[in-house]
Amino acid sequence: MTDIAVLVNLRARRGSEGVGGLVQRFLPKARLALTRSLEEARHWISELRPNPPSLLLAGGGDGTITGLLNELRAAGVALPAIGVLPMGTGNAWARVTGAPRPAVALKQIAAMREVLPPTRPFSLVRVEGKVAPFAGTGWDAEMIQDFKDQLSAAGPLRSQQAGLRGYLTAMFTRTVPRHMFGSGNPRVSVYNVGEPALTVDARGNVIPVPGGETGALLYEGPAGVAGAATTPEWGFGFKAFPFAQSVPHRLSVRVYSAGVVEATRNMFKLWRGEHPLPHMHDWFVQRLRMDFDRDVPFQMGGDVIGLRRSVEFDLAEESVQLVDWRKLSRMVDV
Repeated sequence: MTDIAVLVNLRARRGSEGVGGLVQRFLPKARLALTRSLEEARHWISELRPNPPSLLLAGGGDGTITGLLNELRAAGVALPAIGVLPMGTGNAWARVTGAPRPAVALKQIAAMREVLPPTRPFSLVRVEGKVAPFAGTGWDAEMIQDFKDQLSAAGPLRSQQAGLRGYLTAMFTRTVPRHMFGSGNPRVSVYNVGEPALTVDARGNVIPVPGGETGALLYEGPAGVAGAATTPEWGFGFKAFPFAQSVPHRLSVRVYSAGVVEATRNMFKLWRGEHPLPHMHDWFVQRLRMDFDRDVPFQMGGDVIGLRRSVEFDLAEESVQLVDWRKLSRMVDV
């Protein structure tokens, strides 16, 4: 029997109490929480601890899902299978797993009756004891903060500044100009502190890194974007880590060293995850440290968590099973 719990973040871009009504309609036995704050979500999770669900449906964006995973871990609740309902802005995990709109997703889960839906395993990036599908620094982290600042200043026009258009507006009016007329990219030193590193050649074949043993300096130079992921997308279909999951039990790490003008010129190639690209550096590692020459904004799962000068990424011991919506849609007719 599938014991289902559902959390809907009412502060997510598409979060609404109407989704709660759909849950009650299609999954009347599910344990439902409509939350507006981390404290509300944390209280609900504490109530799950004595009897964890076998399936947890989470409505929100990447930040919601990342926060939920970390709260479950902090509360000592075993990670259940998780079905992502796309209600946020970027929705990286939702896109990667093929999640339909929430009404269709709930109907599909209901059609499975008492059977757990098919799932896909996803490893997790761990930084400072927290986990996420992706984490890093550079223009992505700055753009996220610029986007949020833009929304805060938009007032009654807030809805017009949401979504992909809002991100692109923030990028071209805030992030790009700041780099064009500012101090340029920070410099980073990238050290492998785990098993010998692997990389990918021009044809996409995985090969060992010459001299990439434990403790090796893999790269030293400018970094427009630098991060690690276990999923190919950042959201909006942006394949920032096209080789993620190419090597089991390894993080996909990338550093893009070009300046902002060249990055803008190659924006669509970067978006599609084309390979090879000049100034793109790829590694597959279990553990890695990045030291920067100045404080840089750092994001995990799409949420900026502050400034860092040194960051260590490693592969978390646990993984998460996400509902494979594409496979599920082939199994049920709704």
